[in-house]
Amino acid sequence: MASKDEKNIIKALQSQLNEITDGVSRPSGIKPTKTTKVGVLGSGLMGHGIAYVTALAGMKVVMTDISQDNADKGLNRINTILNDSYEKGLIPEKKIKEVLSRINATDNYSQLVDCDLIIEAVFEDRELKAKVTKDAEQFLESNGVFASNTSSIPITSLAKCTTNPQKFIGIHFFSPVHKMKLVEIIKGKKTDSETLAKAFDYVIKINKVPIVVNDSRGFYTYRVFERYTGEGMALLFEGNSAESIEAAGKKAGFPVGPLAVSDEISIKLIAHIRDQKWRDLDREKKDLESGTWDNVIDFMTKEVKRNGRASGSGFYEYPKDKKKYLWPKLNHHFPISDTPLDEKEMIDRFYFIQVIETIRCFEEGVLTKVVDANIGSIFGWGFPSFTGGTLQFVNNYGFKEFKNRSQELSDKYGNRFSCPKLIDEMINNGDTF
Repeated sequence: MASKDEKNIIKALQSQLNEITDGVSRPSGIKPTKTTKVGVLGSGLMGHGIAYVTALAGMKVVMTDISQDNADKGLNRINTILNDSYEKGLIPEKKIKEVLSRINATDNYSQLVDCDLIIEAVFEDRELKAKVTKDAEQFLESNGVFASNTSSIPITSLAKCTTNPQKFIGIHFFSPVHKMKLVEIIKGKKTDSETLAKAFDYVIKINKVPIVVNDSRGFYTYRVFERYTGEGMALLFEGNSAESIEAAGKKAGFPVGPLAVSDEISIKLIAHIRDQKWRDLDREKKDLESGTWDNVIDFMTKEVKRNGRASGSGFYEYPKDKKKYLWPKLNHHFPISDTPLDEKEMIDRFYFIQVIETIRCFEEGVLTKVVDANIGSIFGWGFPSFTGGTLQFVNNYGFKEFKNRSQELSDKYGNRFSCPKLIDEMINNGDTF
């Protein structure tokens, strides 16, 4: 007989995955769409990956950047991916030429003419995204779709700079694009069903797993994922050793600890996204969201300028040709408490902070499908598959037990652990996710 863990894996990775790929979140009544020519704005970390998977799937690609030199560098990165795949026996040699022949790397936006899909993949900056969108939109096919790869900026607000917000959508890839299977599709308030269908069909065509969510700051995946990295930093600030925090993250079943993954995505980028959010909230006259993790972010980026792996140093040291190791001075700058938390308490905080935020997304209508939540969490940022995903976690834990444990954590660590009202409603109705 299969164990509970094995049943969860089967349910999440087989049954629910099949639901998604079969189109449970795709608008009904709309004929299958075909994408033939795709523009990708930006050839950096995300842009070249998007261009690669698109060309690999047989579509023509125009990959642009601010200079021909930058565009050529992006093409070289694609060539490296192809050669690595060939050396590993994953593709035949002739495939390399075929894929490269489909990609036009250029600094000339006029080459985007007749694209039926353009994906903006520039740096996470509202003004920059608005500029490239305005510059490129004029070349889009009359009924074409414009998409942003933003990880956190609301799609509805980005769509304000377009002439046709009905044809504007979020298509959020994960890094590295050629390896990560999940793609988060975000509907803006004015995004029409035909645009959603085209985005969905495109994601299926490039052999990725699409989840569909409604617009919100941070959407679903980044909004929940940042809770993991933030909680790791909060634990560090509270006086728990970096070693114990990382060990707890891995013991919980995450691919890497919260400090290591913060380095990977860049502490500087985390700070930039946070600052962008704060500016938006200030403009909207809403309360700023902050916590002890912000002290850690500011210390690392402003005081010691350790911005993450890409810059050569972060929570970890990255010696050339050697294994990375935690920065020895971390415990000096964040002294270890006389009463550090035990591993189980840290693990519970990692689980509960993410599950609670997921429930809030469901409560607010950002998520509308349980399968999108579960599959998105497992394939997006590595929420442990043996849990079945963020919402299945509650089913397994027990709703009353989950509420009680949330209250305990809230009493100790603050309102971010408060149990959403939806849980009370589901307990009263005898419902499950």
